[in-house]
Amino acid sequence: MPLLDHLIELRRRLLWALAAFVVCFFITYHFSADIYSFLAKPLADLMEARGENRRMIFTALYEAFFTDLKVAFFAAAFISFPVVAGQIWLFVAPGLYRSEKRALLPFLCATPLLFLLGGALAYYVIFPFAWGFFLSFENPQGAGGLPIQLEARVSEYLDLVMKLIFAFGITFQLPVALSLLAKVGIVTSAGLKKYRRYAIVGMFIVAAILAPPDVITQCGLAIPLIGLYEISIIAAKLVEPKPVEV
Repeated sequence: MPLLDHLIELRRRLLWALAAFVVCFFITYHFSADIYSFLAKPLADLMEARGENRRMIFTALYEAFFTDLKVAFFAAAFISFPVVAGQIWLFVAPGLYRSEKRALLPFLCATPLLFLLGGALAYYVIFPFAWGFFLSFENPQGAGGLPIQLEARVSEYLDLVMKLIFAFGITFQLPVALSLLAKVGIVTSAGLKKYRRYAIVGMFIVAAILAPPDVITQCGLAIPLIGLYEISIIAAKLVEPKPVEV
């Protein structure tokens, strides 16, 4: 295809991806309160288990509105990702050989599944432990008779939840990234084994940067990363180019 036709095709794919995101955004904005309730459920369950009738607050007039927008944007990006990824694939695939398509398609399919797995781990495993740890610092009696209790802001809670879900989802792409690098010969399974100890240290550093400053959340991110690194070694062994025998 001439360059102009490629640009026209790119524009068409981008418009389809944008249209899918916009449609998902309006739908998710309508259900933004329900989505936020789902995200807040781990904290609500802990408070209910403690026998407390608690609330979440906002301190600026526009805060609740922009929180709903963030929720809708977050959910729309997540739901529309398969369509966006499909449009990228439809644009790139015609320029690939059949063998290249067969090689890349499994990685394209594994990406959203691993992101979903990482987000699910954060929501169902990490959040209950981390929120319980943070709530343990409450002091109903307080100093001098003044109680010390959590009054969570809706925007701050959402920012923390989104950061953790994206952190877990992105870091769970480690097997995909390393397998692709092994496929093209940039890394090898032997090299990954050799530098395992440095990789483990690096994973704890990444967890310390991405996760909140508490041991539970940081270990909850670093330990799965170590397991994913081991899986990456096996995957790299399977996909790396075999040495040519002379």
